[in-house]
Amino acid sequence: MLDFLAENNLCGQAILRIVSCGNAIIAELLRLSEFIPAVFRLKDRADQQKYGDIIFDFSYFKGPELWESKLDAKPELQDLDEEFRENNIEIVTRFYLAFQSVHKYIVDLNRYLDDLNEGVYIQQTLETVLLNEDGKQLLCEALYLYGVMLLVIDQKIEGEVRERMLVSYYRYSAARSSADSNMDDICKLLRSTGYSSQPGAKRPSNYPESYFQRVPINESFISMVIGRLRSDDIYNQVSAYPLPEHRSTALANQAAMLYVILYFEPSILHTHQAKMREIVDKYFPDNWVISIYMGITVNLVDAWEPYKAAKTALNNTLDLSNVREQASRYATVSERVHAQVQQFLKEGYLREEMVLDNIPKLLNCLRDCNVAIRWLMLHTADSACDPNNKRLRQIKDQILTDSRYNPRILFQLLLDTAQFEFILKEMFKQMLSEKQTKWEHYKKEGSERMTELADVFSGVKPLTRVEKNENLQAWFREISKQILSLNYDDSTAAGRKTVQLIQALEEVQEFHQLESNLQVCQFLADTRKFLHQMIRTINIKEEVLITMQIVGDLSFAWQLIDSFTSIMQESIRVNPSMVTKLRATFLKLASALDLPLLRINQANSPDLLSVSQYYSGELVSYVRKVLQIIPESMFTSLLKIIKLQTHDIIEVPTRLDKDKLRDYAQLGPRYEVAKLTHAISIFTEGILMMKTTLVGIIKVDPKQLLEDGIRKELVKRVAFALHRGLIFNPRAKPSELMPKLKELGATMDGFHRSFEYIQDYVNIYGLKIWQEEVSRIINYNVEQECNNFLRTKIQDWQSMYQSTHIPIPKFTPVDESVTFIGRLCREILRITDPKMTCHIDQLNTWYDMKTHQEVTSSRLFSEIQTTLGTFGLNGLDRLLCFMIVKELQKIILRDRTVQDTLKTLMNAVSPLKSIVANSNKIYFSAIAKTQKIWTAYLEAIMKVGQMQILRQQIANELNYSCRFDSKHLAAALENLNKALLADIEAHYQDPSLPYPKEDNTLLYEITAYLEAAGIHNPLNKIYITTKRLPYFPIVNFLFLIAQLPKLQYNKNLGMVCRKPTDPVDWPPLVLGLLTLLKQFHSRYTEQFLALIGQFICSTVEQCTSQKIPEIPADVVGALLFLEDYVRYTKLPRRVAEAHVPNFIFDEFRTVL
Repeated sequence: MLDFLAENNLCGQAILRIVSCGNAIIAELLRLSEFIPAVFRLKDRADQQKYGDIIFDFSYFKGPELWESKLDAKPELQDLDEEFRENNIEIVTRFYLAFQSVHKYIVDLNRYLDDLNEGVYIQQTLETVLLNEDGKQLLCEALYLYGVMLLVIDQKIEGEVRERMLVSYYRYSAARSSADSNMDDICKLLRSTGYSSQPGAKRPSNYPESYFQRVPINESFISMVIGRLRSDDIYNQVSAYPLPEHRSTALANQAAMLYVILYFEPSILHTHQAKMREIVDKYFPDNWVISIYMGITVNLVDAWEPYKAAKTALNNTLDLSNVREQASRYATVSERVHAQVQQFLKEGYLREEMVLDNIPKLLNCLRDCNVAIRWLMLHTADSACDPNNKRLRQIKDQILTDSRYNPRILFQLLLDTAQFEFILKEMFKQMLSEKQTKWEHYKKEGSERMTELADVFSGVKPLTRVEKNENLQAWFREISKQILSLNYDDSTAAGRKTVQLIQALEEVQEFHQLESNLQVCQFLADTRKFLHQMIRTINIKEEVLITMQIVGDLSFAWQLIDSFTSIMQESIRVNPSMVTKLRATFLKLASALDLPLLRINQANSPDLLSVSQYYSGELVSYVRKVLQIIPESMFTSLLKIIKLQTHDIIEVPTRLDKDKLRDYAQLGPRYEVAKLTHAISIFTEGILMMKTTLVGIIKVDPKQLLEDGIRKELVKRVAFALHRGLIFNPRAKPSELMPKLKELGATMDGFHRSFEYIQDYVNIYGLKIWQEEVSRIINYNVEQECNNFLRTKIQDWQSMYQSTHIPIPKFTPVDESVTFIGRLCREILRITDPKMTCHIDQLNTWYDMKTHQEVTSSRLFSEIQTTLGTFGLNGLDRLLCFMIVKELQKIILRDRTVQDTLKTLMNAVSPLKSIVANSNKIYFSAIAKTQKIWTAYLEAIMKVGQMQILRQQIANELNYSCRFDSKHLAAALENLNKALLADIEAHYQDPSLPYPKEDNTLLYEITAYLEAAGIHNPLNKIYITTKRLPYFPIVNFLFLIAQLPKLQYNKNLGMVCRKPTDPVDWPPLVLGLLTLLKQFHSRYTEQFLALIGQFICSTVEQCTSQKIPEIPADVVGALLFLEDYVRYTKLPRRVAEAHVPNFIFDEFRTVL
């Protein structure tokens, strides 16, 4: 019969593919369970209020039209729904595909069983497949994996969350309308079971059997699989555990499968007492906590509580005397084997001969160690004991007392066992690779000795007083031939023959009185030694390694090992060289990967990479977590060094009196610094002793681990310092901004200096790490803050700044801002608010309107530059851009009520080149009618202007520091910028010249550089795309002349506010209007300027009719506006003179 797993055996390949797929699905479910968007849990009040109306559970399906009509009735809900869809459709689809694959899995399995029954696979039926060893294993695994999937889904992704996700997918995706969609079946399979993984939650009735029966499976198949699992050792594990007391450990994997599969036929658990007794006696006579898949543990006492037959059968095992007996037995065993292992691990004890002579003894010791570790770890685990269950508590307390349980001792046993196993495996691999060469070498040596002896007895060789003896000569020649004729490939015959040769050599020594000659004796002894070595060498078998692999399985501790993390970290802190021993433990844990990957590998499935990546990634994360204690301890020492360097140690001046030498020597503090530095370098040494290790399929380089760990700790501390340092009290007078920035600057400087100091002792690039990580923290926080302004939010897993290995911590917001950068920005906006302050452009300073005290100046930005660096200023700049966009969008959405007034005014003033008769009346009546819309308009325009001033200041500071700190970069950027602009202008004049193509990112990338170096003008930026708006120029013109009466001209300061009670600040007003106009077609600006020109000319025309003509204040304001407009936009003066005759400009300056 064909091999069941052969490529051309369709029956075997089909079931192998199903099982391989099952393992991959479980890995995907476990991976996804860490990415459940928090909103689907609707845990906190804010989420419930915001999203409660758009996230539904399955009650939605009772009347979808009703729910959708509720949504359609409220535009803001529709908007929120659309935003929610954009943000979550990707992850929801991923979850849906995982759920769909679970359903597809069971459909495929059922189809396979039907095919078997209908005879699709020739000569194969369910019975024959179950007779085949591989077939039997695969069928049992297929059903078991389906059960595990369902349990994993319920444990990791709560029922309510699943329902909400499925409904969201149903509402948001187009797939639901397609005919082949099996949405209904998936929803039926995965609807909530009422189970909750929270501690203390009640178990729903008939759980999980009712859940397992949602998709019916062939009953005879289930009972045959259970029959096989009850009677057979389907994986032939017992051969690896010959001792009867290890039997339950040998069958542990099978026991886990049986536990899961019994839920498919719950009647056995309820009523079949005899079957349950047989199962318990075979699989659970001395254990009741089992690991069902990759460390998911179950306590049978709790799990089988509702089932009468199962509960009764388990009572024998749980009898207190049995519990006590098992616990004290394992206590004794672990003490005994621990002493043995420590003996084996002594330097120089495990030599090759010793190992080869004692293989059974060493393997038995390994078995005892692993069995004891397994039993103690599982039965003392907190996760397997519900603290609210009195019986479980009693049993656990009993175990803890009787086994004299001490987690440290157990952990030490695990460490030593792992180390012992690792050394043995390495030795065996080495011996296996050299086996044949060594054997041949011993054979040659032995044969040569015999030939030499034959020569001695020929009387030719001058060996003292040996008489010629032809018989012996011939005999030794024959023996030499016999040794040479031994054949390596036929090891059994060779072994037998070698033993006979050894006996013959012993006999010849006795019978021929050769003892009297020492040299002959020596030759014979040497040859016997070589023949012994040959026997030893031929006994090195691959099976020993396989047995060690089976016995050393640690997959049950995949999750439990976490409870030992604190012990591991403590022992590393005390003795950093512990890391080398931990390496063996991590490698032992990595052997757990074989379990899910075996079938995927056999099936040559493309999932192999992603599944091994997931589990290896999990394990590497755990390794990082454990070793994080090293950077943590380093930073604790670093903080002390920072304190000493900044507060205690005085800088030595370039010249000093020799009698002051002692004061500056400061031997105490310097010794303390040296001691701390030494401690840090010892920690570094510890982690670097761990060689580069392959964990699963991920290569772990200790140097990289150390660097990542240092980065992680740095990020944690810097992020916390930034978060805590930038929290402001808005009521504080004066503002806390400058003192807080100074304080934070000192903290950051301390970090920076100590990092610089430490880099050589740790052998890392301190400055590089510092810049990369600080920029990442700031950019990430800016991104999160800007999410407030975006419809499609950037989630953590999409962010280019967030990382899984070196995560940037998130803190709960303390006010409306999400992060520290938002708080900093809003505090700056609060203290430079144009309603409270007045900005003097020439001095770059803000003054309080009422008290005329200085509020802040451009020094603020150099302080931010010192504290947060270029990234901080750049991030602030980006955030201001988003805020400007928001304000500009507010301005554009104006109401329609004043359309008629504008229409009348437009008719009165056209054509624009003419002089308006009776101008005062026309203008002032229009202002009066539109009065109500100006308050909000003024606020928005001033805010935009205020933010533009801040952006200009930031650009100045960035440009200044760029020219100062990296003048070559500044020069290169300026030249490249000029060259690019020249090329683009040339292209517009002659389109045959080159221009960057659509897909060329040059312009986009260079902009980022220019903005970071402050080589840009914020006033020229287009922030929003706009539509054509009727009357737009006239609205802005009216707005401007409505504000002019509130301002007056001051010889020293220019335009200032008339009354502090009605505050208007001139620079933000001009810049706000300028920015707004910049967003539209230049035609609008033309019209706007023409309207101002017309207003000036008409008003001046009216004045000239008076006896003593005088320029009205409003005209002075309008003229100053034009002058400032020309100055800020850097346009030639003729732009203004096109609308106002230049003699008026000249005249008004002399009058002022």
